[in-house]
Amino acid sequence: MNFTLHADFQPAGSQPDAIRGLTSGFSSGMAKQTLLGVTGSGKTYTIANLITELGMPTLVLAHNKTLAAQLYNEFLDFFPENRVEYFVSYYDYYQPESYLPRKDQYIEKDADINPKIEQMRLSATASLLSRNDTIIVSSVSCIYGLGNPEHFRNLGFELRCGEKARQREIIERLVEIQFERNDTELMPGRFRVRGDTIEIIPGYFNDIIRIELFGDTVDRISEIEKTSGRRISTMEYFHIYPARHFVTPEDERKRAVESIRAELDEVLPTLGMIEAHRLRQRTLFDIEMIEETGSCKGIENYSRHFDGRSAGEKPYCLLDYFPGDFLLIIDESHQTLPQVRGMFNGDYARKKNLVEYGFRLPSAFDNRPLKFHEFEQYMKHVVFVSATPGSYEAEHAEQVVEQIIRPTGLVDPVVEVRPIDGQTRDLEKEILRTIEQGDRVLVTTLTKKLAEEFTDYLIGRGIKTRYLHSEIITLERTEIIRQLRLGTFDVLVGINLLREGLDIPEVGFVGILDADKEGFLRNEKSLIQTIGRAARNVNSRVVLYADRMTDSIKRALAETERRRKLQIAFNEEHGIVPETIRKPIREKEVGGVELTEIPEDEIPNLIIQLESDMRAAAESLDFEHAIELREQIRQAKEKIGDPATRR
Repeated sequence: MNFTLHADFQPAGSQPDAIRGLTSGFSSGMAKQTLLGVTGSGKTYTIANLITELGMPTLVLAHNKTLAAQLYNEFLDFFPENRVEYFVSYYDYYQPESYLPRKDQYIEKDADINPKIEQMRLSATASLLSRNDTIIVSSVSCIYGLGNPEHFRNLGFELRCGEKARQREIIERLVEIQFERNDTELMPGRFRVRGDTIEIIPGYFNDIIRIELFGDTVDRISEIEKTSGRRISTMEYFHIYPARHFVTPEDERKRAVESIRAELDEVLPTLGMIEAHRLRQRTLFDIEMIEETGSCKGIENYSRHFDGRSAGEKPYCLLDYFPGDFLLIIDESHQTLPQVRGMFNGDYARKKNLVEYGFRLPSAFDNRPLKFHEFEQYMKHVVFVSATPGSYEAEHAEQVVEQIIRPTGLVDPVVEVRPIDGQTRDLEKEILRTIEQGDRVLVTTLTKKLAEEFTDYLIGRGIKTRYLHSEIITLERTEIIRQLRLGTFDVLVGINLLREGLDIPEVGFVGILDADKEGFLRNEKSLIQTIGRAARNVNSRVVLYADRMTDSIKRALAETERRRKLQIAFNEEHGIVPETIRKPIREKEVGGVELTEIPEDEIPNLIIQLESDMRAAAESLDFEHAIELREQIRQAKEKIGDPATRR
């Protein structure tokens, strides 16, 4: 099936040349290309056109969940008739297993899994195995270990109307692929039995699949709306994929257990008495759990044995679920590639102590993310997308396609450099001026403390302000950005706002504090990218507060001016009058919670509002929403140290 692109506009500005250039590049046999596109030039639309031209399954790789969520929604709009999926880490909270030798402290793995994201991950792999017209938008989670795709594909089974199938056999097969029976509460990954009817919710589905038997024959298969019980449709057949990614046939599970025992016997003589006792006790307990229940806590540490891999051999990951030829789009490649490169070393360093001190078998090292050279093996058709490509792209891309001219005619913003002395008062004046013209403001600081202090200062001056930092739940960031666009508040303060992908047309001013403090957040690439946050609004301006012109500032200003000249010349030649981008504001982005990060003195008022909403939800029998609100109230009370939350 082909990809069908839906858009209310046609390629414009630099987009037609960029689409032709990338398409012809792949046609001529190029494996790696770079799309150097300025902020607001419509890079996503260019890539959507490229996907349509090539007709290949596509992986769009982003460097964080928030940016991935935004890209996912954009591709959903472009390809409503095709499969667009979202694949990110399903942990809302994750504390990895580790051991601190100096303290002799073992820290057990602790995690809070987001069931909605787990369902979307399963949907992504199911789509890849069943359809060619699939686009997956993913974070670097895609290079981490995942179940064997052959097991996931082969252990699934199809039910077809009119075929012979005993109820007991269907139940046994569902249990084998990790569905849980629960006749009271039906959720993704569960099934229930009522007479001759089996109802299941696949792990990658929202509604119920009802299988009605007549004797030993499948009589009817229906999709049922979960909340109302209304029959949505009937179908001739339905393919059921496993409820989890890690599934193993019974015979291979037995082989894996023997392999684990063999490795244990081999490792024990090399350890000290305490370490050997520790490893023997833990591993034998895990083996017993696997034999009795088919799983154990931390079973992913034995993935090499279940997959039948050799020591050091790369694990299966999402990339293995794609066919041999697929299109790989690496968004913000200057940040995403270094992140991919660094994943393995961090994982290895943590596990080294666990293995050396007898908490894990050495095979735990093989439950890991891909090494960079392993990731490179999947780069058969890749586009690096960035406004500031890095050294890897420069060395490996066979062609660089520039996309400097925006379809709207917008030019890069005017940039001023002002002294640091008095930057707070000057910035306040600019903020008030921007708010008066109906626009929003972004401010970047160098430290979390300064971000919080500046936020409190602006609030004290009567300016509605929020800040973003690393402690805010990842998917909550999307809601904060949405509220900025809605005008719930006017100023967003952060340290590294680049990671949010804040291409917001409502932003009319960007202030960069302490711009002359050289480092990661104030280098040439970061400055160019931050300046670009103001490139979607015709009235936008940028001020860098600095006492000296660093080399990074000079180069960033020079590149911005080069682009401005090209853009202005194009507009004059074609008689284009720049106009601010119009972008609809969604009701809600992907998943996540709605509680936004606000200053501490505002939290009591927020709690009152949440409690009112919770009671209203309960009265209208919307108990799921009431539970969500109750959890947000608990989190808010914890933030201000309410003793009622301590139990």
